Amino acid sequence: MRHWLRLCAVAMLAMLTLTWSARASASDPKLRVGSKRFVESYILAEIVAQLARAEGVQADHDQGLGGTAVLFRAVETGSVDVYPEYTGTLAEVALKNGSADLGKLRAALLEKNLAVSEPLGFENTYALAVRRDVATTLGLSKISDLVAHPELRVAMSHEFMGRRDGWPGLSERYGLHPTTVQAFDHALAYEALKSGQADVIDVYTTDAKIARFDLVVLADDRRFFPPYEAVLVYRADLLKRAPGFAKVLEKLRGRIDAASMQRMNALADLDGVPFAKVASDFLAGAGAGAGAGVASGRIGLVEGTLDVVKRHGPRHLMLVLVSLAMSIVVGVPLGVLAYVRRRIGVAVLGIAGIVQTIPALALFCFFIPLFGIGPVPALAALFLYGLLPIVRNTHAGLVSIPNDLREAAVAIGLSPVERLRHVELPLASRTILAGIKTSAVVAVGSATIAAFIGAGGFGEPISTGLSLNDVTTILEGAIPAALLALLVEAAFVPLERVIIPRGLREPR
Repeated sequence: MRHWLRLCAVAMLAMLTLTWSARASASDPKLRVGSKRFVESYILAEIVAQLARAEGVQADHDQGLGGTAVLFRAVETGSVDVYPEYTGTLAEVALKNGSADLGKLRAALLEKNLAVSEPLGFENTYALAVRRDVATTLGLSKISDLVAHPELRVAMSHEFMGRRDGWPGLSERYGLHPTTVQAFDHALAYEALKSGQADVIDVYTTDAKIARFDLVVLADDRRFFPPYEAVLVYRADLLKRAPGFAKVLEKLRGRIDAASMQRMNALADLDGVPFAKVASDFLAGAGAGAGAGVASGRIGLVEGTLDVVKRHGPRHLMLVLVSLAMSIVVGVPLGVLAYVRRRIGVAVLGIAGIVQTIPALALFCFFIPLFGIGPVPALAALFLYGLLPIVRNTHAGLVSIPNDLREAAVAIGLSPVERLRHVELPLASRTILAGIKTSAVVAVGSATIAAFIGAGGFGEPISTGLSLNDVTTILEGAIPAALLALLVEAAFVPLERVIIPRGLREPR
């Protein structure tokens, strides 16, 4: 029993220490620039961050924090200070007032303690696109032409599928009833179109792949889509907290035209130039000033992986260790409670099992309204995800103890608490530790999803790689995560010698 008390004490100490460290680092006065999970948003956010640094404002770029709902909630709660957005998206998704007029948007945002910049100079609207050979064969030039061809396979991005100004409203306005409608990641939808797995996809009009894949953009002949002028959404008090940000807004006012944005998208999306390099080159060419010394071009897989380990490894390890510590501290006692109180045990095991069935990303996003974005909601989700293996194994280990051993403990006069401490927990230790090991390995993998809500970790390069459809970038995050899982597995070998009584250990 004393070994378990030590383990719980160490877990609690690790949890408190690492959480304090995370809070200490998070409390530094910085401008937090967020971006959605697509190339153009990454680039615009990087431009903002670099301009802010040039004006003496300490700025961080939190990449790929998810879709519109996540970013808007993040800026509302103060988890993010500013992020790139589009007027039509603000009107239809964030504010739900149907008007993309900048004056009305400003008034509505001010009620939420938010502000919006002047337009950056270009519009990036939604559109539908088809391959040129399909457009030529079927005579497609506008969206209404699709009505006569329900056999065409439609592949839409996940966000577009659920937005009022997306597929639901568009299909109703035009009377579109295709036989096949699938949801794809935006970057993968292009590959589906190119490979012949889809015939129609949604695009952003500044996407570089429109020209590269020789696609035909269908005219919105019934004028369904509202204006989508690029702007910045930011906290209303930001100009007081970081006065230098006013110069950032002034320098970006009307400075980026559609052709420049499409060229920048092509550099990042098609040529593999890092977002920071694309941004710094644009700013240097525009004479706006930015930080120097940004690396250019692709780097090798080994170098990229080592860089990912250095930059994201500490945060990923913190997420795993703190969440695991929380799961141990809560899960082992819950497992014991489920064993001692059988009726309560049914409810405890049932609730833990239900939590495990919730999709990981949904569970992460569930905590955003409560805790904003960043490590805290990620830790809450990982903690809940790690409970089931520990609770179930603790309960199973205690239940599986032979009755004659329990009877022997009673015969020698041990109290229920003494039986638990000196007999039952030691006998169940092997099963309990197996549950903790399972929880630890699951946490390593699940923590990669934390990047989608701004918690960092190895999921960041994975998220970026998915946006770029770049296998190398994905591997730069996946390989360290896999290696960390192996290291965690190996770390339990010496721990078994400490926790499990000698007679119950597996022979080696």
